[in-house]
Amino acid sequence: MSLHDPVSRLRELGLALPDDPGASANYVPFKISGDTLYLSGQGPRASDGSWIVGTIGSDVTVAEAYEHARTVGLQLLSVASKAAGGLHRLEVLKLFGMVNAVADFADHPKVINGCSDLLVDVLGERGRHARSAVGMGSLPNGMTVEIEAIMRVLPEGEP
Repeated sequence: MSLHDPVSRLRELGLALPDDPGASANYVPFKISGDTLYLSGQGPRASDGSWIVGTIGSDVTVAEAYEHARTVGLQLLSVASKAAGGLHRLEVLKLFGMVNAVADFADHPKVINGCSDLLVDVLGERGRHARSAVGMGSLPNGMTVEIEAIMRVLPEGEP
């Protein structure tokens, strides 16, 4: 895998970036300050645009939630790519992953690994990041996970 060709890596993985769903309230999908890109929280959406909902540990398994977090990773990359001018200009710095789970659930990191694994699969070393994975009693729209990210926008032409 070429570290500098994340678009080819997406194709190798049989994946495509989804359309940006846009903001659903009074906020923007991203903000840039200097070379730092702040991405608003994203939740998993089905191919028809509807929210993927449920509670992990009750009606959603860890394996299913991992896939939901992976879907969110693609959504984050879609927004970030548009903001930065391409996937090749991204370095992931930090993720904050929230998991809609029952009170005694303890495998939050296993769920958010879906997003983390995808970012590393697509961006290589530039996808490695610091991270928090926490549980929530509920999330907006009943979604299973919500993940926000902080990334660095690399200068054009940086290897």
